[in-house]
Amino acid sequence: MPNIRHTPTAPTRAQRLTAGDRIDAHRHDDHQIVYAGSGVVAVTTDAGTWFAPGTRAIWVPAGTVHAHRAHGRLDLHLVGLPTDDNPLDLDHPAVLAVSPLLRELILAYTRDPGDDSPERHRLRAVLRDQLRLSPQQPLRLPTPADPRLAAVCALVHADLADTRTLAALGAATGVGERTLSRLFRSEFGMTFPQWRTQSRLYHALRMLADGLPVTTVAHRCGWSSASAFIDVFRRSFGYTPGAHRRRPQDPAN
Repeated sequence: MPNIRHTPTAPTRAQRLTAGDRIDAHRHDDHQIVYAGSGVVAVTTDAGTWFAPGTRAIWVPAGTVHAHRAHGRLDLHLVGLPTDDNPLDLDHPAVLAVSPLLRELILAYTRDPGDDSPERHRLRAVLRDQLRLSPQQPLRLPTPADPRLAAVCALVHADLADTRTLAALGAATGVGERTLSRLFRSEFGMTFPQWRTQSRLYHALRMLADGLPVTTVAHRCGWSSASAFIDVFRRSFGYTPGAHRRRPQDPAN
Protein backbone atom coordinates (compact mmCIF):
# COMPACT_ATOMS: atom_id res chain seq x y z
CA MET A 1 0.00 0.00 0.00
CA PRO A 2 1.90 3.12 -1.23
CA ASN A 3 1.65 6.65 0.20
CA ILE A 4 0.59 5.55 3.66
CA ARG A 5 -0.76 8.40 5.76
CA HIS A 6 -0.09 8.50 9.48
CA THR A 7 -2.96 10.01 11.47
CA PRO A 8 -1.95 9.57 15.12
CA THR A 9 -5.45 9.95 16.58
CA ALA A 10 -8.11 7.61 15.20
CA PRO A 11 -11.14 9.82 14.59
CA THR A 12 -14.57 9.30 16.06
CA ARG A 13 -17.11 10.54 13.54
CA ALA A 14 -19.88 9.73 11.08
CA GLN A 15 -19.51 10.39 7.36
CA ARG A 16 -21.29 9.46 4.17
CA LEU A 17 -19.54 7.81 1.20
CA THR A 18 -21.03 7.01 -2.19
CA ALA A 19 -20.69 3.60 -3.83
CA GLY A 20 -17.08 2.91 -4.80
CA ASP A 21 -15.59 5.67 -2.66
CA ARG A 22 -12.32 4.82 -0.94
CA ILE A 23 -10.30 6.04 2.00
CA ASP A 24 -6.69 5.39 1.04
CA ALA A 25 -4.16 3.44 3.09
CA HIS A 26 -3.38 4.99 6.47
CA ARG A 27 -2.63 4.05 10.07
CA HIS A 28 -3.41 5.37 13.52
CA ASP A 29 -1.69 5.17 16.88
CA ASP A 30 -5.13 4.35 18.30
CA HIS A 31 -7.53 1.43 17.91
CA GLN A 32 -10.65 1.93 15.81
CA ILE A 33 -14.11 0.41 15.34
CA VAL A 34 -15.49 0.66 11.78
CA TYR A 35 -19.24 0.30 11.29
CA ALA A 36 -21.64 0.65 8.34
CA GLY A 37 -24.91 2.30 9.33
CA SER A 38 -26.04 1.58 5.78
CA GLY A 39 -24.29 -0.07 2.85
CA VAL A 40 -21.31 -2.40 3.24
CA VAL A 41 -17.80 -1.44 4.36
CA ALA A 42 -14.64 -3.32 3.40
CA VAL A 43 -11.36 -2.80 5.26
CA THR A 44 -8.22 -4.01 3.51
CA THR A 45 -4.77 -4.63 5.01
CA ASP A 46 -1.74 -6.49 3.69
CA ALA A 47 -3.22 -9.64 5.26
CA GLY A 48 -6.58 -9.50 3.49
CA THR A 49 -9.99 -7.85 3.37
CA TRP A 50 -12.52 -7.78 6.20
CA PHE A 51 -16.10 -6.92 5.25
CA ALA A 52 -19.19 -6.01 7.22
CA PRO A 53 -22.85 -5.15 6.66
CA GLY A 54 -24.97 -3.53 9.38
CA THR A 55 -24.98 -6.54 11.70
CA ARG A 56 -21.19 -6.55 11.91
CA ALA A 57 -18.37 -4.12 12.78
CA ILE A 58 -14.64 -4.28 12.08
CA TRP A 59 -11.99 -3.94 14.78
CA VAL A 60 -8.77 -2.29 13.54
CA PRO A 61 -6.00 -2.39 16.16
CA ALA A 62 -3.53 0.45 16.65
CA GLY A 63 -0.75 0.67 14.06
CA THR A 64 -2.52 -1.42 11.42
CA VAL A 65 -2.16 -0.02 7.90
CA HIS A 66 -5.62 -0.19 6.37
CA ALA A 67 -7.87 1.24 3.65
CA HIS A 68 -11.66 1.52 3.43
CA ARG A 69 -14.01 0.98 0.51
CA ALA A 70 -17.74 1.69 0.28
CA HIS A 71 -20.15 -0.73 -1.37
CA GLY A 72 -23.50 0.90 -1.94
CA ARG A 73 -24.23 4.22 -0.25
CA LEU A 74 -22.24 3.95 2.96
CA ASP A 75 -23.02 5.72 6.21
CA LEU A 76 -19.66 5.14 7.88
CA HIS A 77 -19.28 5.35 11.64
CA LEU A 78 -15.81 5.38 13.20
CA VAL A 79 -15.03 5.03 16.90
CA GLY A 80 -11.46 5.70 18.04
CA LEU A 81 -10.06 4.18 21.23
CA PRO A 82 -6.64 4.98 22.74
CA THR A 83 -3.98 2.28 22.73
CA ASP A 84 -4.43 1.55 26.44
CA ASP A 85 -8.17 1.00 25.93
CA ASN A 86 -8.57 -2.39 24.21
CA PRO A 87 -11.83 -3.94 25.44
CA LEU A 88 -11.41 -6.84 22.99
CA ASP A 89 -7.79 -7.60 23.86
CA LEU A 90 -7.10 -8.17 20.16
CA ASP A 91 -3.93 -7.24 18.27
CA HIS A 92 -5.26 -8.16 14.81
CA PRO A 93 -8.26 -7.04 12.73
CA ALA A 94 -11.53 -8.87 13.35
CA VAL A 95 -15.20 -8.76 12.45
CA LEU A 96 -17.59 -8.52 15.40
CA ALA A 97 -21.29 -9.22 15.73
CA VAL A 98 -23.33 -6.05 16.31
CA SER A 99 -26.47 -6.41 18.39
CA PRO A 100 -29.33 -3.89 18.01
CA LEU A 101 -28.17 -2.26 21.26
CA LEU A 102 -24.56 -1.96 20.12
CA ARG A 103 -25.72 -0.47 16.80
CA GLU A 104 -27.65 2.27 18.60
CA LEU A 105 -24.71 2.94 20.92
CA ILE A 106 -22.33 3.37 17.96
CA LEU A 107 -24.77 5.66 16.14
CA ALA A 108 -25.33 7.78 19.24
CA TYR A 109 -21.63 7.98 20.17
CA THR A 110 -20.55 9.14 16.70
CA ARG A 111 -23.37 11.68 16.31
CA ASP A 112 -21.59 14.50 18.18
CA PRO A 113 -17.86 13.74 18.53
CA GLY A 114 -17.21 17.11 20.20
CA ASP A 115 -19.53 16.37 23.11
CA ASP A 116 -17.53 15.88 26.33
CA SER A 117 -20.46 15.64 28.73
CA PRO A 118 -20.72 13.12 31.58
CA GLU A 119 -23.62 11.52 29.71
CA ARG A 120 -21.42 10.80 26.71
CA HIS A 121 -18.72 9.31 28.94
CA ARG A 122 -21.31 6.95 30.38
CA LEU A 123 -22.43 6.10 26.85
CA ARG A 124 -18.85 5.21 25.96
CA ALA A 125 -18.57 2.94 29.01
CA VAL A 126 -21.67 0.99 27.97
CA LEU A 127 -20.40 0.81 24.37
CA ARG A 128 -17.13 -0.70 25.62
CA ASP A 129 -19.02 -3.25 27.69
CA GLN A 130 -21.05 -4.28 24.65
CA LEU A 131 -17.92 -4.53 22.49
CA ARG A 132 -16.35 -6.85 25.04
CA LEU A 133 -19.36 -9.16 24.76
CA SER A 134 -19.44 -9.18 20.94
CA PRO A 135 -18.43 -12.53 19.40
CA GLN A 136 -16.03 -12.57 16.46
CA GLN A 137 -17.33 -13.58 13.02
CA PRO A 138 -15.25 -15.23 10.25
CA LEU A 139 -15.83 -12.61 7.55
CA ARG A 140 -12.45 -12.19 5.95
CA LEU A 141 -10.84 -12.74 2.57
CA PRO A 142 -7.15 -13.38 3.28
CA THR A 143 -4.51 -12.32 0.78
CA PRO A 144 -2.58 -15.33 -0.60
CA ALA A 145 1.20 -15.17 -0.37
CA ASP A 146 2.04 -18.35 -2.28
CA PRO A 147 1.75 -17.75 -6.06
CA ARG A 148 0.20 -21.21 -6.56
CA LEU A 149 -2.58 -20.34 -4.13
CA ALA A 150 -2.95 -16.87 -5.65
CA ALA A 151 -3.49 -18.39 -9.10
CA VAL A 152 -6.36 -20.57 -7.89
CA CYS A 153 -7.94 -17.72 -5.92
CA ALA A 154 -7.78 -15.52 -9.02
CA LEU A 155 -9.66 -18.14 -11.05
CA VAL A 156 -12.43 -18.31 -8.46
CA HIS A 157 -12.74 -14.52 -8.18
CA ALA A 158 -12.88 -14.22 -11.96
CA ASP A 159 -15.91 -16.50 -12.18
CA LEU A 160 -17.79 -16.91 -8.91
CA ALA A 161 -20.25 -19.31 -10.56
CA ASP A 162 -17.44 -21.69 -11.51
CA THR A 163 -18.25 -25.03 -9.85
CA ARG A 164 -14.93 -26.75 -10.52
CA THR A 165 -13.47 -28.75 -7.66
CA LEU A 166 -10.12 -27.95 -6.10
CA ALA A 167 -8.62 -30.83 -8.09
CA ALA A 168 -9.90 -29.34 -11.36
CA LEU A 169 -8.70 -25.86 -10.47
CA GLY A 170 -5.33 -27.33 -9.55
CA ALA A 171 -5.14 -29.09 -12.90
CA ALA A 172 -5.83 -25.76 -14.62
CA THR A 173 -2.96 -24.11 -12.77
CA GLY A 174 -0.55 -27.04 -12.69
CA VAL A 175 -0.72 -27.68 -8.94
CA GLY A 176 -1.80 -30.87 -7.17
CA GLU A 177 -4.97 -30.98 -5.09
CA ARG A 178 -3.16 -32.11 -1.93
CA THR A 179 -0.67 -29.24 -2.21
CA LEU A 180 -3.45 -26.70 -2.66
CA SER A 181 -5.47 -28.16 0.20
CA ARG A 182 -2.44 -27.84 2.45
CA LEU A 183 -1.87 -24.23 1.33
CA PHE A 184 -5.46 -23.22 2.06
CA ARG A 185 -5.15 -24.57 5.59
CA SER A 186 -1.67 -23.26 6.31
CA GLU A 187 -2.12 -19.76 4.84
CA PHE A 188 -5.82 -19.12 5.39
CA GLY A 189 -6.68 -21.41 8.28
CA MET A 190 -9.68 -22.75 6.36
CA THR A 191 -10.57 -25.32 3.73
CA PHE A 192 -11.12 -24.49 0.07
CA PRO A 193 -14.94 -24.79 0.35
CA GLN A 194 -14.92 -22.49 3.39
CA TRP A 195 -12.79 -19.93 1.57
CA ARG A 196 -14.95 -20.07 -1.57
CA THR A 197 -18.06 -19.45 0.54
CA GLN A 198 -16.37 -16.41 2.10
CA SER A 199 -15.49 -15.12 -1.36
CA ARG A 200 -19.04 -15.60 -2.61
CA LEU A 201 -20.54 -13.90 0.45
CA TYR A 202 -18.23 -10.91 0.06
CA HIS A 203 -19.18 -10.43 -3.58
CA ALA A 204 -22.85 -11.08 -2.80
CA LEU A 205 -22.82 -8.23 -0.26
CA ARG A 206 -21.26 -5.94 -2.86
CA MET A 207 -23.86 -6.84 -5.47
CA LEU A 208 -26.78 -6.46 -3.07
CA ALA A 209 -25.45 -3.06 -2.00
CA ASP A 210 -25.43 -2.08 -5.68
CA GLY A 211 -29.13 -2.99 -5.90
CA LEU A 212 -29.01 -6.26 -7.84
CA PRO A 213 -31.97 -8.65 -7.32
CA VAL A 214 -31.45 -11.55 -4.93
CA THR A 215 -31.94 -14.19 -7.65
CA THR A 216 -29.37 -12.50 -9.89
CA VAL A 217 -26.85 -12.33 -7.05
CA ALA A 218 -27.40 -16.01 -6.21
CA HIS A 219 -26.78 -17.00 -9.83
CA ARG A 220 -23.71 -14.81 -10.33
CA CYS A 221 -22.12 -15.94 -7.07
CA GLY A 222 -22.47 -19.64 -7.82
CA TRP A 223 -25.31 -20.88 -5.61
CA SER A 224 -27.44 -23.62 -7.12
CA SER A 225 -30.66 -21.76 -6.26
CA ALA A 226 -31.89 -18.57 -4.65
CA SER A 227 -33.12 -20.58 -1.65
CA ALA A 228 -29.66 -22.09 -1.11
CA PHE A 229 -28.14 -18.59 -1.23
CA ILE A 230 -30.73 -17.21 1.20
CA ASP A 231 -30.03 -20.03 3.67
CA VAL A 232 -26.25 -19.45 3.69
CA PHE A 233 -26.68 -15.68 3.83
CA ARG A 234 -29.10 -15.87 6.78
CA ARG A 235 -26.80 -18.19 8.73
CA SER A 236 -23.83 -15.89 8.07
CA PHE A 237 -25.39 -12.48 8.74
CA GLY A 238 -28.53 -13.13 10.77
CA TYR A 239 -31.03 -11.88 8.21
CA THR A 240 -32.05 -12.59 4.61
CA PRO A 241 -30.61 -10.96 1.46
CA GLY A 242 -33.98 -9.31 0.89
CA ALA A 243 -33.88 -7.77 4.35
CA HIS A 244 -30.34 -6.59 3.63
CA ARG A 245 -31.57 -4.66 0.60
CA ARG A 246 -34.37 -3.12 2.67
CA ARG A 247 -32.16 -2.10 5.58
CA PRO A 248 -33.32 1.18 7.16
CA GLN A 249 -31.04 4.11 6.50
CA ASP A 250 -29.03 5.68 9.29
CA PRO A 251 -31.46 7.96 11.15
CA ALA A 252 -28.65 10.44 11.80
CA ASN A 253 -28.38 11.25 8.07
